[in-house]
Amino acid sequence: MNHSQIKEILEGVREGRISLEEAMGVLKDLPFENLGSSHVDHHRQLRQGIPEVIFSQGKSPDEVVEIARAMFNRSGRFLITRADERIYNTLKGRGEFRNLRFYPRSGIITAEGEKEAIGCITIITAGTSDIPVAEEAQVTARFLGSRVETLYDVGVAGIHRLFAYKEEIEKANVLVVVAGMEGALPSVVGGLTDRIIIAVPTSRGYGTSFGGLTALFSMLNSCVPGIAVMNIDNGFGAGCLAHKINRAIEDK
Repeated sequence: MNHSQIKEILEGVREGRISLEEAMGVLKDLPFENLGSSHVDHHRQLRQGIPEVIFSQGKSPDEVVEIARAMFNRSGRFLITRADERIYNTLKGRGEFRNLRFYPRSGIITAEGEKEAIGCITIITAGTSDIPVAEEAQVTARFLGSRVETLYDVGVAGIHRLFAYKEEIEKANVLVVVAGMEGALPSVVGGLTDRIIIAVPTSRGYGTSFGGLTALFSMLNSCVPGIAVMNIDNGFGAGCLAHKINRAIEDK
């Protein structure tokens, strides 16, 4: 539940459109709802600006559905990360969630309505293999309300590809740069622009990439000052941070 929804309820009570009992019924599960195996934090968007998101790994499909239902009943939307087709089919089979969409490449499921997008975040990948992590960032930031553009497969092995998109890079409030292998792309991008950069290492690479550690260390040791670095394969975290920065810039 967000600020506008709370405001609408309170104004409804003041104007007599909503009874006090109805308002109490809606607000009774703030700040959280106890489902037994889960405590759903409906209050999180009010506190943090980012609603609770369902991390599905380790949860059964029924547990995911129960949490999703609690969120959907309160806000009409939810976002699920690290999901698979089995979870999506379970949700879809219940027939109670509108605008359900599955992104199999990144393992994200969303249920959301239309909304106005603000600002601009541009997500850049070194290679096509990095797109699943980039898509997680893209869908997350878009779900939260940011306008997102993408620029894929412009890594350092063919750096001239990146130079062709200088104008697109400068239009963004925030750049999310996703790279595996040696993880050099964020430093290259950082040397070309004063845009805010969030670097995301991926686990794509051969043996001595050590599951993304080489890319992570490369990004942490960048010569370019002021680059923020996320955890390995953490597109979700990058999408959240990018949205917060984008929103702060647009709110000025």
